[in-house]
Order: sequence, then structure tokens, then C-alpha cells
Amino acid sequence: MGILVNYLADILPFKRTLGTPVCDKCGNTLPVFSYFIWKQKCPVCGQTHFLRKWLVNIFFILASLWLYLSPLSRLQITPGLVLLAFFGVVTVIDIEHRVILHPVSIVGALLGLFFGVWKHGWIITLLGGAAGYFSMLGLYYFGILVVRLRAKRYSALTEQEALGFGDVNLGGVIGLMLGWPAVWLGLFIGILTAGVVSFFYILVMLFKQRYDANLAIPYGPFLIFGAVVIMFIRWLI
Repeated sequence: MGILVNYLADILPFKRTLGTPVCDKCGNTLPVFSYFIWKQKCPVCGQTHFLRKWLVNIFFILASLWLYLSPLSRLQITPGLVLLAFFGVVTVIDIEHRVILHPVSIVGALLGLFFGVWKHGWIITLLGGAAGYFSMLGLYYFGILVVRLRAKRYSALTEQEALGFGDVNLGGVIGLMLGWPAVWLGLFIGILTAGVVSFFYILVMLFKQRYDANLAIPYGPFLIFGAVVIMFIRWLI
């Protein structure tokens, strides 16, 4: 699963489909077999995501052990790793490219629908999906309003979005997985965590005198954190 996440995170942002991965620096074709021997370095320019690729592989090794051995785990190892693989692809791509791809969201919706119906039934699953999607949609338009008011106040032109539409789609996917009403707690944990982390990040940047008001912080990983907490830890719900 770690190998799969690394492969998809390298190819989907550039090709939007499966195929031979390419270097994100020089565009050179990379051999697929290199992912299986953990030697993932571009032979032309030397570009590598060495730390990310090792961290992803190590995470999935530890996650598989936790799912198999921990009494707190709510999921069996196979569905647990499949869901974590999806979340891993979203997280890595969002951190590295600040985008949640629509093809990934479509796969997530199908996965969320299957998992949700299996765990909760159709009604709870669809209600959760609708709640997650429209909640994030409301935040999306609220963010647009805030950005426009800020740009108008400071007489600045901006094409930025406080929240990407990929986050809206992710909210719907998470809603399908968690169902109603657990989706509210999952989103609350994610939004609260994002606020706390962003607050301390801004404080650190201000202290270092490197604060940039236009800096984009990926939101998807925080939503995923809230979903993972609810889905994988037995004593919560």
C-alpha cells in the first residue's frame, strides 16, 4: 500500500491517469520497478522525494501492524489499509501540490459509498454524504466572500480561494464514510485541528518575520485526520 500511494502521488498530479511516472522537475520518465526497491531517484536530474517515500512506506508498515494487533482498531486490516491508501494519496498530493484531484475524489466517492453502505446502510450513508458536502460547500463560499472583501479593502486583485473545491468533494466523501450523524464530529475534529495548527504556524512565522498572508495551507489532511480518528478508534463512536 505504501508503494501504491507513492506511485499514485507521483503520477496523478501530472497525468490524471495511470501510466509510467515522470520526474516533477525535469519530466524524465521514471521506471516503475524502482518503487519496489525503494530506489526512487531521477537518473537525469537526481530529483527525489526520498523522505516522503520512506515515511509513507514506514507508515503503512506500522499501520498494518496496528490494525492487526491493536484492540482499539475498529476495522479489519484489509478495508483499513484500503481506506488509509486513499487518504494517503489525497494527503500527499494536497501537501505537495495544494490540490485534491477530481479523479481521486470520484474514486473516493465510490469507495465511501461502498464502505458506508456496508457499515451503516443506504440512508445514513447518503445523509452523511450530503451533510459533509453541503457543509464544506457553505464554508467554500464563505471563504470566497472573505477573500473578496479582503481584496476590496486593500484594493488588491486576487484569484486565491480560502478553501478549494476539492475540499468540498472530500467533505462529501468523508460524509459517506462516516454516515449521519458521525460526519459532524469528524468535520469538527478536522476543522478544529486545522485552526489550532494554523494558529501556531502563523505565530511561528510572525516570530521569524516570515509571515505571508497569501500562503496556502493544505486543508485536506486536517479533514482526513478527523475522519481517521472517528473511523479507526473503537471507543469514539
